[in-house]
Amino acid sequence: MSTILYETTGRIARITLNRPEVLNAINDDLPGELAAAVAEADADPEVHVMILSGAGEAFCAGYDLAHYAADPTNAMTQSMPWDPMQDYQFMWANTQHFMSLFRAHKPVVCKVHGHAVAGGSDIALCCDLVIMADDARIGYMPTRVWGCPTTAMWTYRLGLEKAKRMLLTGDKITGVEAAEMGLVLKSVPAADLDAEVEALAGRMASVPINQLAMQKMVINQTIEATINQTQRLATVFDGITRHSPEGLNFKARAESEGWKRAVEERDAGSFDWTRNRPIPGNRD
Repeated sequence: MSTILYETTGRIARITLNRPEVLNAINDDLPGELAAAVAEADADPEVHVMILSGAGEAFCAGYDLAHYAADPTNAMTQSMPWDPMQDYQFMWANTQHFMSLFRAHKPVVCKVHGHAVAGGSDIALCCDLVIMADDARIGYMPTRVWGCPTTAMWTYRLGLEKAKRMLLTGDKITGVEAAEMGLVLKSVPAADLDAEVEALAGRMASVPINQLAMQKMVINQTIEATINQTQRLATVFDGITRHSPEGLNFKARAESEGWKRAVEERDAGSFDWTRNRPIPGNRD
């Protein structure tokens, strides 16, 4: 695998997103390779628990916008008229790869440092338990333009009002705020993150695999009846956001001005994507 590192130590499988030069941004290969690593750990009779983390300075910075947004030849945004099912097929496959973390029989602990944003938050929130560094950041900024979180895990973790607070603003919050809100299990000082994750994983690793699998299955069953429908709608909407007038304007802006500037304007609220022009006097 080119984007994932996999190793086992005792009863723990360690899966690491491994594109540190781009903050582990998601490319065409990462989702499938992540699912393959999860399947390997799930099938190993010696593994009781998985730890998912990111190499380098961050957990995951979301989809690689240099590839998907700034490259005019990339087919994620199609020429018009666009084929919704072509887009859906691609994003639904990625969503189900991320959901392999949720559906695995064995528990997955996610260790978040740096950033877990946009598609990176989708990956983190599909895990069973998330522990963040206090200074880490999590959010889904593409809800401002050019995205809808296809896993829909924000709602299932936060409930209606808090999910709306996050997804109607596209804000990023710290690990401390995420823990206080109930989005993640715990936030700890960055220096303590490794030890905290190891202690939790080690505690669960002493439980028989069948017990872990049964408890996880019973808990997950409480949302299994609705999550498939919700994710299908979210995946359709994700494609629409990228092919709406505003989404096409964001893509064009990323191509002409660079994706970093387009993202800065999106997150700051300083650009009118409907009229395709800066908002006068708004630079905050």
